[in-house]
Amino acid sequence: MRDSCVLLDIGGVLEITPQTGWESRWEERLGWPPGTVHERMRDVWQAGSVGHIGEQEVHEQVAARLGLDAPQVEAFMADLWTEYLGTANEDLIAYVRGLRGRCRLGILSNSFVGARERETAAYGFDALVERIVYSHEIGVGKPDPRAFEAACDALGVPAHRCLFIDDAAANVEAARAAGMQAHLFEDNAGTIARIAAHLGARSR
Repeated sequence: MRDSCVLLDIGGVLEITPQTGWESRWEERLGWPPGTVHERMRDVWQAGSVGHIGEQEVHEQVAARLGLDAPQVEAFMADLWTEYLGTANEDLIAYVRGLRGRCRLGILSNSFVGARERETAAYGFDALVERIVYSHEIGVGKPDPRAFEAACDALGVPAHRCLFIDDAAANVEAARAAGMQAHLFEDNAGTIARIAAHLGARSR
């Protein structure tokens, strides 16, 4: 079944990432109206998600746009990464780990510059799957069809043999349009059952 592929998202799938309210806390601390941080930083977040700027420039833009000193910038970014990384979805990770050798395994994630280093340190995803395709490294994110093409190319598998798992309906629909099989993540049990069915179908 090594000609089968399972491709997973990270945030909301392999990581449990509830909103922590960190931006609101900073706005309250600084006496700003709700939404100010997002409005001032929106284009920086977008640029970082496709690798158009590096981490140092992100820090510089946070300082300039929000008027924060160096310790405040470090605290602000630490809060960002705490929400971004969330906690490990241990049960799903354990299941995926057990698939090694049975199928091709990969990750396709809309990401932010610095994510690979932090997620490797926190969760070791580089040892969980064969290839990780991050939007900030390929310059394009889901639901752009080029993101799915890049993931298939990285794993050396045709799209129709790949099952893609994501928690965003738009990305699931885009994966199907790109020729993949796809599953909307809602819980571990349903996702594990869908992966098992995909691999079982490929074995017949």
